[in-house]
Amino acid sequence: MTEYQPSLFSASELRGCYKVTPTNSYTLSPAALADWKQRIFAYQQQVQQAIPLQQGRLFNLAAQADPADPDTLDPFSLPQQNTEFWRWQADSAGVAALYFVIDSEASILLYVGETVKSNQRWKGEHDCKRYLLNYRQVHYQHQLPSTLGIAFWPAAPAETRPRQRLELALIKKWRSPFNKENWQFWGTPFTA
Repeated sequence: MTEYQPSLFSASELRGCYKVTPTNSYTLSPAALADWKQRIFAYQQQVQQAIPLQQGRLFNLAAQADPADPDTLDPFSLPQQNTEFWRWQADSAGVAALYFVIDSEASILLYVGETVKSNQRWKGEHDCKRYLLNYRQVHYQHQLPSTLGIAFWPAAPAETRPRQRLELALIKKWRSPFNKENWQFWGTPFTA
């Protein structure tokens, strides 16, 4: 028996009922894009150059650096890889990690995320993948360079809540524009 689903309406009856609008055409001008990126760069440069405050000690004990301190983690110093890493064959599911999406051409941190399995995080749906596609598209339209990469920090806490707290602290610190927590600062030109 053949599975056949008859249509309720003919093609002529459906004509004009729906309209497909392309999502890859942007009205963001080259000047507006450059201004958007420059504002983010200026803010993140201040963050990168700021000297973190050090807590004084009452007793002369050796200070131990907290590896999960957002002030000691520099996303720009981590080794980067292609943002399409998730398509490659992996030997394992990966480890708990924080990850950072960076446009190294503009030296801006676009997104901060956390995962329990670093080699599997972006398989399937992820809003940031769409933002990156739109970001690339507008650069391509205006023939502007962008070099997107992703960097993982595998020393993140293995427990979910501490890892998420650290992720949020880094999102707030760097004001990464693709994280919804920072849309109020930078707008949402690539989320459509």
